[in-house]
Amino acid sequence: MEAHDRESQEPPQVLLLKPPPDFKLFGEEAFPSEKVQFLKAWKSTLPLDEFLKTHAQSVEAILSSGGAPVTAEILRLMPAVRLVMTTSAGLNHIDIAECRRRGISIANAGTVFSEDVADLAVGLLIDVLRNVSAADRYVRQGLWTTKGDYPLGSKLGGKQVGIVGLGSIGLLVAERLVAFGCHISYNSRSQKPSVPYPFYSNVRELAANSDVLIICCGLTEETHHMINKDVLSALGKEGVIVNIGRGPIIDEQELVQCLVQGEIKGAGLDVFENEPDVPKELFAMNNVVLSPHSAVFTWETFKDRQKLVVANLEAFFSNKPLLTPVVDE
Repeated sequence: MEAHDRESQEPPQVLLLKPPPDFKLFGEEAFPSEKVQFLKAWKSTLPLDEFLKTHAQSVEAILSSGGAPVTAEILRLMPAVRLVMTTSAGLNHIDIAECRRRGISIANAGTVFSEDVADLAVGLLIDVLRNVSAADRYVRQGLWTTKGDYPLGSKLGGKQVGIVGLGSIGLLVAERLVAFGCHISYNSRSQKPSVPYPFYSNVRELAANSDVLIICCGLTEETHHMINKDVLSALGKEGVIVNIGRGPIIDEQELVQCLVQGEIKGAGLDVFENEPDVPKELFAMNNVVLSPHSAVFTWETFKDRQKLVVANLEAFFSNKPLLTPVVDE
């Protein structure tokens, strides 16, 4: 439908399958726009499939968050959909192949989260190496007065840091750690001629030549459990792993075993394989820092993300180019 045909009609509908986190934090006007209206599936008394069939011909766009997968079945029930807009940078909750088959465009949050995620990656690493959270608990429990000084930590400067996935987040992590005096190398789908860091085509070899491994890549069939027992063993007893990508990139059972048995030194984890369930073995480990998938959770970035989502939706319904389209590489 042409933009001028919409002027005399109701704003086009955008389907929301579940309330995004923004609604809890900012209220249901978190994505303010007079040019679109949000159809909130969770408010209907109808079963989801019946609700979707009822609106099958009127909904042309879906706004999805990580907790609301856009599956082939959802898309089958919504034949008029031409855009899937996700509030995240990751795409593992969207059936990309089905979208491509149906000619459905995809837009994501682009790089709006990259700086925050890179900051947390560095924060987790410093916390693990310098025992920040563990020493905090030590002081709060009154142990400083009864047991004396907390055990020594490890220096950040001079560490060999391997980054898995040198996209916008990985590059920002590298820049930050170079400033701390770290030496960067990386693994990615392909070598990037424009960056000065050594490239490893094999993630095990990267781990074997690193003191620290930071996971910054997306979750795909290829990266699922890419960090396995072999890679963790290559990282070694003095190695630290940080994950701000997606939980299933690491074989979590193997990671827990390596930590329990002292086969790696520590871990900083913002993501987990079966969120929000976290292996209980990790809770008592002072060499493990846990974060509830909150790398992107800052007020400033949520506001920026909301503006970006609205701008993409308004561009789509005005027949203008998307601001952050997802294109196949």
